[in-house]
Amino acid sequence: MEPSFDEILREFLIFNNLTQTAFAKAIGVKQSQVSEWLRGKAKPSYDMLKRMSLAYNVSADYFLGTKENF
Repeated sequence: MEPSFDEILREFLIFNNLTQTAFAKAIGVKQSQVSEWLRGKAKPSYDMLKRMSLAYNVSADYFLGTKENF
């Protein structure tokens, strides 16, 4: 079973020692939006995935769960 987006994001934040606030600031959203993603209440748009990928030089495939390593 593939991991869900909230699991992938949680793993990314922990591995990179990032707070929700720091991550949110880097991609230009409010911390509350990141919290929604982590609780599985919402998912990022295409544009947000692109921002995340560019901000951290990580493949969007990683955040989509189709690639294991970032």
